[in-house]
Amino acid sequence: MCIGCHGIVGYRASFPEVYQVPMISGQGARYLSAALQAYRKGDRRHPTMRSIAGSLSDQDIEDLAAFYAAQLPAAPPPAAAAAPDAQVADLLKRGNCAACHGEGLNKPIDASYPKLAGQHGDYLYAALRAYRVENHPQVGRANAIMAAQAKPYTPAELKALSTYIASLPGELQTVPNAKFR
Repeated sequence: MCIGCHGIVGYRASFPEVYQVPMISGQGARYLSAALQAYRKGDRRHPTMRSIAGSLSDQDIEDLAAFYAAQLPAAPPPAAAAAPDAQVADLLKRGNCAACHGEGLNKPIDASYPKLAGQHGDYLYAALRAYRVENHPQVGRANAIMAAQAKPYTPAELKALSTYIASLPGELQTVPNAKFR
């Protein structure tokens, strides 16, 4: 079922708002596994993803995570990224994003953390805002560290951060399935 959304270039989710579904090809296996486990437990509250993750066995999750992690781009991303403007540089410093997500926000210090560089900006914005949601049965993400990081920012600041991070060179991609082209 993953390719039905994550294997279509430009595909957009419509709940709780319209945004591009995240690129998962090239993401780390431990992160993908942790994300699916969080959907299954309800720590990530997205009804569609929770339903899908709930239908997967532990082995299914590990197999899917390994499959998508192995889909790295043929060529590494360019090393140089545009420098952030002063506002975004301050936001990145304030959030200390690189401390967990690593150099260029593409080399997480722990394999269970996501690569962020090059991810869809509208998805990043929706995800960051989800960490700010509390006590909603269908929306939000339960992660104390990211909640503490996201809550001090205004929506405009989260949008600026998301837009910049999306512009960074990264390994994430959408790999269409040949059967659906």
